[in-house]
Amino acid sequence: MSWLTEYVRPKIRTLFTRSSVPENLWHQCPACQQMIFHRDLAANLKVCPHCGHHMRASSTERLNWTFDENAFTSIELPKPVADPLRFRDTKRYPDRLKEARDKSHTDDAITVAHGMIEGHKAVVAVMDFDFIAGSMGAAVGDAIVAAARLAVLQQSALIVFTASGGARMQEGAISLMQMPRTVIATRLVKDAGLPFIVVLTDPTTGGVTASFAMLGDIQIAEPGALIGFAGARVIEQTVREKLPDGFQRAEYLLEHGIIDMVVKRTDMRTTLGRIIGLLTQREDLAAA
Repeated sequence: MSWLTEYVRPKIRTLFTRSSVPENLWHQCPACQQMIFHRDLAANLKVCPHCGHHMRASSTERLNWTFDENAFTSIELPKPVADPLRFRDTKRYPDRLKEARDKSHTDDAITVAHGMIEGHKAVVAVMDFDFIAGSMGAAVGDAIVAAARLAVLQQSALIVFTASGGARMQEGAISLMQMPRTVIATRLVKDAGLPFIVVLTDPTTGGVTASFAMLGDIQIAEPGALIGFAGARVIEQTVREKLPDGFQRAEYLLEHGIIDMVVKRTDMRTTLGRIIGLLTQREDLAAA
């Protein structure tokens, strides 16, 4: 009777056993609430196929979407003092850093890589909102400076994707000092006659907006991105007026001349390649 125990019984057990189903096969759009199959969402670069809402993305995803054939080389960034102020709120700052690194799989709120975009050399710095809300500390300042120096060394364009809640309070004045540092870094690129392009993604606020994020030769934003310095509620309380609909959104800023264009994520690589080509051609003609 071994065939009953060795063959029939396992078959029956398999028939009535619930198979394990992988999690996160479906994602809900935060804008229209529609469910999207994970493969369809990935193929559409995390843009909702129903309403066009652009979901937030990791730094690795953006690098893969931006460079030709998903080929790029990440650079090793300087490592500043981990806890310069020995800061502690509900948690120690080093513990927060560890949690953020485990969550985002990055060393800090920014990643820098270089490669080709539509056949043009480019250095790309990408901020990751998942890392302590993309806050700007010494590591972010060091990364922007390193990216600018690499762009000058390689004579290539510098592109920065921003996503940040502003300065990192755990680093106090050190964080605020990254604002002038990043501004000086952008001057290195511009003085070398190289393109500096900023892509503003949701959200870009605080000290990042008040420094390098608004200094690009070309300012691009993703559709619907929140862009501003202070929050809308703070502004309303200050001016004591009701703000217009869509205030601080990419389309509103485009209408009022603060940014140059709003580009869909699926068109971003082509658009960046075209802009780099036009700007470098202009510099070549000026040099001639």
